[in-house]
Formats: sequence, structure tokens, C-alpha cells
Amino acid sequence: MAEDFSKRLNAMPEGWLQAMRITITHATADEVRAELTVGPEHLQGYGIVHGGVHCGLIESLASIGAALYALPKNQSVVGLENNTSFIRAVRAGARLHATATPVTRGRKTQVWSAKVVDADERIVATGRVRLLCLENDEALAGEQVRGALHPPREG
Repeated sequence: MAEDFSKRLNAMPEGWLQAMRITITHATADEVRAELTVGPEHLQGYGIVHGGVHCGLIESLASIGAALYALPKNQSVVGLENNTSFIRAVRAGARLHATATPVTRGRKTQVWSAKVVDADERIVATGRVRLLCLENDEALAGEQVRGALHPPREG
């Protein structure tokens, strides 16, 4: 059974997931799950969840899963594309669950699919994220890629 990194991710002191009060409930290279209770910080002007929350949640789960797959290969990942569809509006107090799984994992790219459902298992949003796999010595925008799951190099 693959190691579950959810506790390590939830222990991170800052970042978008923490700001959005998203809890990772399962995190492996084959599946990432999360949950959140919709609060005022998630809403747009009409009192429903902002589409950016769905996009960010879907991209975060796909990125976590892709990174967990890439790290043992001495790679990092960065998002290239996020296609998110909004299916059902939800309001404050709703409990949402999201799941992301790989569609394909190649040498240079990965594609992950995700869905967000409400407490009644109705689909709220779906998405697909394409990610680029970078070797450890490859630069992105002039800087090396480092993240919570990828510790800094010594030396």
C-alpha cells in the first residue's frame, strides 16, 4: 500500500490550502482526496462558491498527486493547463469532497482528472489538469522548483 502524505500536507503552516481551510484526507501518487466546509471566504458576490475555489482545489489535488508520483523519479511538477467545469452552485455551510486520480503519467507530462461533490454525492465541479514534469536540475522562470514535498538541496 502506498504511503499516505495527508498528515504531512495538512501540517504545512501556510499556503493556499490552509488559507481556504481545505483538509487533505488522503494523498498518494494514485489518488488524492480532500474536503472543506464552504465558508464566507469561498463565496463570490452572489453568495455561491467562487469558481476559482473549485479550480484551485482541483489543481491542488492534481498537483499533489503528480508530485508524489514524480518525486521518486527526481522530478518536480508544474501545472500547464486547468480545465474546470462548474456543474452545481453551492452556498455557505455546504460540505464538499474532492477526488483526483491520474489519467496518464508520461515521462514529461501527467494528466489528472478530478471531481468535487456535495454531501449528497451530487457533482459540483469537474476538472482536468495537465502538468509538466521537470528534472531536478531544470529551471523554471530562472529559479529551481522547490516545494513542501521537495526539500531544498544541501550544499
